[in-house]
Amino acid sequence: MKTLVIIDMQNDFIPGGALAVPGGDEIVSLINRLQEKFDLVIATQDWHPKAHASFAESHPGKKEFENIDLNGTDQILWPVHCVQNTEGAEFHRYLKMAKIEAIFRKGTNPEIDSYSGFYDNAHLKSTGLAGYLREKGAEELYFCGLAAEYCVYFSVKDALQEGFKAVLIEDATRALDSEDFKNAKEEILEKGGRIITSEELSN
Repeated sequence: MKTLVIIDMQNDFIPGGALAVPGGDEIVSLINRLQEKFDLVIATQDWHPKAHASFAESHPGKKEFENIDLNGTDQILWPVHCVQNTEGAEFHRYLKMAKIEAIFRKGTNPEIDSYSGFYDNAHLKSTGLAGYLREKGAEELYFCGLAAEYCVYFSVKDALQEGFKAVLIEDATRALDSEDFKNAKEEILEKGGRIITSEELSN
């Protein structure tokens, strides 16, 4: 079963949001069209408590985008974003939701960040996504959404580690930093993933 995994298409990651990914709004209509090509469509949603440990303001004296050690895990300190029950955490208003069968929330533990749709960053707790996909009979996962070199990349990496075939649809994602994205793509290929454009998808 071909499965589309839409990563974090939320207002705070769209231009105008708290942690905007350049061009993030440009991929919404493409993702809507892509959904029609898949048997199963699921989405992830960043869903942080108010005083999340990944927020710079939770660490007095620290600045946004600084790197710290957070309980033994390397952590970038982000602007406050995707706080539960705020407009910033909502999906983009033009993202079609009808075909999305399930939404997996991540980043809910205030003490640890969660880039991947499968696990938190220390791999301590599963979101249940892998089990859900296996139950559905999904084997080949196609990834799109935001941001390319963080939540999309970490989700692809975990999918491969969980034994799924993982494919990144490159034109259906956008990155915060092009150099970091280039490195992420190299690692995806090294780990056995594939990278395609939406035009390479068969109906």
